[in-house]
Amino acid sequence: MTAGPSPRQRASAPLTARPRIAVIDDDPTGSQAVHEVDTVLDPAALSEIGESLTRAGAVCFVLTNSRSMPAAGAAEVNYRLGTYLARRRAAGGPPVTVVSRSDSTLRGHFTAEIQALTRARLDVLGAGYDAIVICPAFLEAGRITVGNIHLARSGEQFVPVGETEYARDVEFGYSSSDLREFIAERTGGQVRAADVLSIGLDDIRVGGVGRVASLLDSAVGGRYVVLNASEQSDLDILASGIARSQAGGKELLLRTGPSLIRALAGLSVAPPLTTAELWPGGRRPGFGAVFVGSHVQTTSSQLDVLLSRGLATGVELQAGQVLDDRTRSEHLAKVTAQAARALDRGNVAVYTSRAVVGAPGAAELEVARRVSAALSAVASGLATRAPAWVVGKGGITSHDVAVSGLGIRRARVLGQLLPGLISVLQPVSAPAGVIGLPYVVFAGNVGDTSTLAYVVQRMAAR
Repeated sequence: MTAGPSPRQRASAPLTARPRIAVIDDDPTGSQAVHEVDTVLDPAALSEIGESLTRAGAVCFVLTNSRSMPAAGAAEVNYRLGTYLARRRAAGGPPVTVVSRSDSTLRGHFTAEIQALTRARLDVLGAGYDAIVICPAFLEAGRITVGNIHLARSGEQFVPVGETEYARDVEFGYSSSDLREFIAERTGGQVRAADVLSIGLDDIRVGGVGRVASLLDSAVGGRYVVLNASEQSDLDILASGIARSQAGGKELLLRTGPSLIRALAGLSVAPPLTTAELWPGGRRPGFGAVFVGSHVQTTSSQLDVLLSRGLATGVELQAGQVLDDRTRSEHLAKVTAQAARALDRGNVAVYTSRAVVGAPGAAELEVARRVSAALSAVASGLATRAPAWVVGKGGITSHDVAVSGLGIRRARVLGQLLPGLISVLQPVSAPAGVIGLPYVVFAGNVGDTSTLAYVVQRMAAR
């Protein structure tokens, strides 16, 4: 059964006044800004999604892992979920705010997923959305939007995202930091930058909720709207303006980073999880396992620090070996056995070789899926050794390890290990040995060089 409201929820927003929110999440890291909400890891589990949305104010994350798919696959899973939600509405069900959650550094199937959700609503209800609202802010990770320019914190400075390594992503690369131009770029010119409506910081801070709602009310015909935000109070005003516009009948599809979802749900900015919250039934015996698949430089640097400090024994999964059908099985067996021996003595970090293997584009995405599947196979082998806790490092990795490696189908987001960063899931629908296991979802592009080491130290503390 879905749990009731948490005492961490902001008391100023009555539960019955909050909308139900379905967050269609393209990888498992979108819950970093929220706590005490449901997450369904199997997008085909429609009954569990429906149960999670029964009470007023409910929030349900549905993890599609679509960032690891080709555009056509991402569109298909989004269309299927959009159709399900629209049919619930057509059958007289309560309104549900649909959020398409994606990367705060703008990587993902932007156009394919938005178009699929719009088409699903049109096919079922006969009308699309009045506006497509874009808000990629993730304040805790240093991702803000000012003057329509989306920025990412790098050290002590903010850098336009178009100038970062994320913009050079092989599959999802882009050049524009101005979100209006980004939309034009991503839609191949179908949407002109000049036609994108902007809600700026003056609109928010001077005009307030009324101004935000009025601007949203003016959008028709699926117009794109960019929301600027650089602090929590901006998001709170934006969320109230969205709620007021929706109460007046406006149909909005939201494409966001993690932070706006917290404001929409009426959740407080929760402190990091305490030891008692991490281990409500007492700490499990034994050691923990870390699975590292992300190849961004942030992750590689964090892995180096973790291993150099001796906090875990490193075991390398060689991509070339698992991509070759002649060596795959033998290499997987060798890595699993090596990792199991290490887990008997201490913490273990199983990581994919750091060099990116494969041709650019869709071919590289297929390579990433095959390597991730191999990493999940190792996780499945270690699950029988009853690790005390598990960390999945990287969006695709953390999804595949959870679902294919550990067999988790539904979980509860307990909260985060750092303010607004790095969620811990508590499996509630999983194999018996996995239920209740703290599972840490750690995005590849989050934290500084010592953050992975900190997480392992925190989980390993006795």
